[in-house]
Amino acid sequence: MIKQIFAFESIIDYEDYANEIKILTRKLELYKECLVNEYELKVLPKTIVWTNKENATTVFSKVPVPAYTNEETIFMTPIVDEWKNFYLSLLEGEGVAHIDTITYIKQYFQSITIDHVFCVLAHELTHHIELFPDDFEDERNDSIWFEEGMCEYLSQKLTLTEVQFNELRKINNLMIEIFKPNYGDFPLDEFGSGSYNQISLASIMLNYWRSTAAIQYLVDDCYSGDVMKVFNLYHEWYEKGKQQPLTDFFGVSRF
Repeated sequence: MIKQIFAFESIIDYEDYANEIKILTRKLELYKECLVNEYELKVLPKTIVWTNKENATTVFSKVPVPAYTNEETIFMTPIVDEWKNFYLSLLEGEGVAHIDTITYIKQYFQSITIDHVFCVLAHELTHHIELFPDDFEDERNDSIWFEEGMCEYLSQKLTLTEVQFNELRKINNLMIEIFKPNYGDFPLDEFGSGSYNQISLASIMLNYWRSTAAIQYLVDDCYSGDVMKVFNLYHEWYEKGKQQPLTDFFGVSRF
């Protein structure tokens, strides 16, 4: 059982979001069972700290994304409106010229629901499965794209409806199209722990979108939806000493 800690500044704040926390907790229990039964979740994090975006990104951490995990604790804002604002903020100050596309993306982010917020929480729990051999190491400067992309893919594929999943993938691909020319001039293998020090939030999130696109290509297009086949190949690369960049090993350098 994962202990829950509520880090709000008043009882009123907690009461405002108690229903969202209840929904997310119930959904997490079902997702946890799926990971235990199919994806080698053996050791749970000890706690979930529920808080708001400001505390998540300034008090508990300097990471600009209001959801993250370490070996023992998941920090998470359950507030749907804060996630709407977070995603909309990715488009601020970027000077992008794709007006029609930006309008479409904004409309999508303004309409996200608790289901989409749950994908974020499920992503954090997925980091705890045993199928990632070097999880929670302090410095990770190669192949982090595989873990982050797989956590995104599984948390979305296993919890969203097919319509929701396909719509989200379309949005992420549009975001890649918009932001990769400005921020994506490096191979995915360079996505490492230092990537979180970038100034632009969009440049940070681009790493996740690119990683997820690569994982979806591998699972759905190359291996007919067989997630474990992809994991087995990853373990083969890892156990043989990472003799080549992982993107070369999988043939996904274009992402």
